[in-house]
Amino acid sequence: MSITIKEVEHVASLARLELTEQEKEQFAGQLNAILKYAEQLDKLDTEGVEPTSHAVPLTNVMREDEIRPSLPVEQVLLNAPDEEDGQIKVPAVLE
Repeated sequence: MSITIKEVEHVASLARLELTEQEKEQFAGQLNAILKYAEQLDKLDTEGVEPTSHAVPLTNVMREDEIRPSLPVEQVLLNAPDEEDGQIKVPAVLE
């Protein structure tokens, strides 16, 4: 597989980049070098290796959701710097 100048122009257009002809040639060369390097993976014997979506097993470290009673409004408002009409009052963000 080889990257052409036309493909570099397409990607540059998607990224809204303006490239000179020299940059297009340079990027095409660099991308082709990357693909050539990645072709080394084709030489590996992967017979018997099961496909994986992750290199290491993932486990959920979050606790299970469980319904628990919440604090009473009066107790919550004791921690608030200011309150008004049973709600926490904060400085205005928008004027």
